[in-house]
Amino acid sequence: MPPAYPPTIIVVHPKERRSKCTAEPLRGIPGFVFWKFPNTGPELFEDYVQLGFNGSELSRDDADRGLLVLDATWRFAATMEGGFTNVPVRSFPPWKTAYPRVSKMFDNPLSGLATIEAIYVAYKLLGRATDTLLDDYHWRDEFLSLNQDRLED
Repeated sequence: MPPAYPPTIIVVHPKERRSKCTAEPLRGIPGFVFWKFPNTGPELFEDYVQLGFNGSELSRDDADRGLLVLDATWRFAATMEGGFTNVPVRSFPPWKTAYPRVSKMFDNPLSGLATIEAIYVAYKLLGRATDTLLDDYHWRDEFLSLNQDRLED
């Protein structure tokens, strides 16, 4: 039976290397759609929320809505947001990332997660299945360990 919500759209910046894209293993899986920024697909945004900062908190009230996820370095993600101002932003309480980030030019947000981590957290909060989301994520065990207290809530 298909899910009762629209597919998750992952918008990938053209400079994002597929080899570093943590959501890449979701490509081709039903329920996930990939767009290459600035291109869009046929999906309409009226039933979507965008994962980001400074939005109201994602909750079970959003369970029937689709997710829009921007996949890029923090610098490029900020420039992508302008193309999706009509999609309400949702955030969530801080989780700890396991993804090793090193930038000599830009500060990473303290509560910033890798794309696959953010999708996992969103699905958890929405009550969606998460059992296979992290299967191909190299830092899966560390991420789950770092956030054990949140997983027990």
